[in-house]
Amino acid sequence: MKKIKKINPRGRILVGKIIKKDVSKTATVLVEHSHFIKKYERYEKRLSKIHVHNEMNAQIGDMVKIQETRPISKTKNFIITEIIKNESA
Repeated sequence: MKKIKKINPRGRILVGKIIKKDVSKTATVLVEHSHFIKKYERYEKRLSKIHVHNEMNAQIGDMVKIQETRPISKTKNFIITEIIKNESA
């Protein structure tokens, strides 16, 4: 019987939308954040694509809450902790 390691979340908590899904329990989440521009005293929207561990089997278009954790692979440092809104529902 194979023993499953529990991944302990710690660090940043972000909310984003799944834009890509892979067979190997990996998903790409698009996270939007605002960046202040001092010269114009205004904010601009910026987008980040973050690779996450998809243990909860979330689908493309779902809004998810992700949290930072230990490195799972070369590019994955986040896991999905909660599915906020399903696209299919």
